[in-house]
Amino acid sequence: MRNRYVLLADLFAFVVAVFAAFGLRFDWYFFQHRPEFVPYVLAAPVIKAAVFYAFGMYGRFWRYATIDDLIALLIADSAASVAMAVFVFAEIYYLRFIEFSRSVLAADWLFALCATGAIRLAVRVLGEAHGRRRGALAGKRVLVVGAGDAGAIVTREMQRNPQLAMQPVGFVDDDPVKIGKRIYGVPVVGNLEQLRASIDLLRADEVIIAMPRVSGAVLRGVTEECRLAGIASRTMPGVFELLGGNVSVSRLRQVDITDLLRRSPIEAEPDVSQYVHGRTVLVTGAGGSIGFELCRQVAHSRPRCLVLLGHGENSIFEAAMQLREAFGGVRLETVIADIRDRARLFRVFDALRPEIVFHAAAHKHVPLMETNPEEAITNNVLGTQNVLDAATRVDCRRFVLISSDKAVTPSSLMGASKRMAEALVRDAAARTGHPYVVVRFGNVLGSRGSVVPAFKRRIEQGGPIYVTHPDMKRFFMTIPEAVHLVLQAGGMGKGGELFVLKMGEPLRIVQLAQDLIRLSGLALDEVSIVFTGLRPGEKLEESLWDDGAIVESTDHPEVLRVTEPRPPGAARIADVVGYLANAARSGDRQLIDAGLAEIVPAFAGGYGSSHARDGSS
Repeated sequence: MRNRYVLLADLFAFVVAVFAAFGLRFDWYFFQHRPEFVPYVLAAPVIKAAVFYAFGMYGRFWRYATIDDLIALLIADSAASVAMAVFVFAEIYYLRFIEFSRSVLAADWLFALCATGAIRLAVRVLGEAHGRRRGALAGKRVLVVGAGDAGAIVTREMQRNPQLAMQPVGFVDDDPVKIGKRIYGVPVVGNLEQLRASIDLLRADEVIIAMPRVSGAVLRGVTEECRLAGIASRTMPGVFELLGGNVSVSRLRQVDITDLLRRSPIEAEPDVSQYVHGRTVLVTGAGGSIGFELCRQVAHSRPRCLVLLGHGENSIFEAAMQLREAFGGVRLETVIADIRDRARLFRVFDALRPEIVFHAAAHKHVPLMETNPEEAITNNVLGTQNVLDAATRVDCRRFVLISSDKAVTPSSLMGASKRMAEALVRDAAARTGHPYVVVRFGNVLGSRGSVVPAFKRRIEQGGPIYVTHPDMKRFFMTIPEAVHLVLQAGGMGKGGELFVLKMGEPLRIVQLAQDLIRLSGLALDEVSIVFTGLRPGEKLEESLWDDGAIVESTDHPEVLRVTEPRPPGAARIADVVGYLANAARSGDRQLIDAGLAEIVPAFAGGYGSSHARDGSS
């Protein structure tokens, strides 16, 4: 209803309220005996309408009136009554009326409030009744899973918007208090275990899952029940635009990364990184996913200075901006530098003298390093050596290398280069006697360039999702989990240890893709999965330690200490690093493989030292 019609109705209501107020106070004889009636009844619609207009009562869409709107109406009606009281006193003063009953003012306020409220209630009731009729005639019958705030809101959205062509016919919810009750006229018919029976009972055509904070396991169970029942299910996203049925980027449910783990996430403990408090801490690769999260969690413990070192100026700028907003009291230093630039690193370390270093900078993509082998060596191996040399030069007291499960029996150049970096750190720990340690873990969900963001992009584009092999498995952990445990392990080290993070059971990549499709609110048949075959350097499964390694528990239940054969001595490692530097400059893959095989005999790409050193091919 347009507001001009509401205004006309209000004018009539104001007049009726005056008649009712005078009639209540003086019976119906006031026409003859109450001279104040005529000026009052003429003034009421004019003054009250003006007050209503000033209070914005004709700038609201009463079809969607809320409690806040009713409170605003109460205030406007009260203000209008105050204005009428002022008019009455002026009337008494100027027109010399002997008296004016104050009870008339109170009754007029009450009748006017009821009448104007009834007008607006009628607008809403009629509009919603019209919407329900249209929805019932043309819409799908929808069962809503979840009778909380989200379920109530999504039900109201369907009732209010007939263009959605969706009719809510029932709820299911595990809260026993709600079962048997009605929410906006829609019954709560059972719990989640009775979902299939509820679908049949209500002849539902579709299920809307309105549980935005439910665990991934529950969500998977509901979608599977709907699949078995042969009806479509959709998950309510952060906003309720999904009800329109057109799936787009903004309408997909925002999947919580922890939904994909198929296990409970590790609970973070407070103050796990107190050893960084009051220290100068440097993080390499600070603009990356792991590096930034390291900076964020370190900043919680209030270091004396936090140094963000990275090669990409944009990522470092954004990381520093976010950290300054969140941790205004922490001193930040931003350094744009390439870890392959040895002289530059030495100048940075000499100037800032970090006491703790977290080395997260690395090339990590297996297929890219297979086709760019010299980059893997110069960054992952020589870069690590440069950072270590700069750290020992200023007597850095603690060093933590972020490593990968791909360093275990490596089949890829990237994995072999990370295993070589591990050997460098352990050698430095033996030479310095400082707690320089390695922390090894598997894939990180949601990190930049990882599989989950890639799958999300493909889902948003309607598919297909590309998976290399149906049997490929990987260990997964969230970024905050991994960094939390890295900080735990970094504080445990005495020197040269290899710590491995517990990551649960490995997940099949195809299963991860299917979960992501379902948790995005889509059916599996809406996004296809295409298998492309293994790429060079990839394995079907990864391990977290070598066969025969000694695995021990630590003070933290999620961190393991692993003992593997110690790397060769310092002289041999230095010799191989020099050899790899020359091989990288020449870009000869066979020479690179042979050099890595000197320190990493299990490397599948190795050619053997004598074969490479004599220059044969």
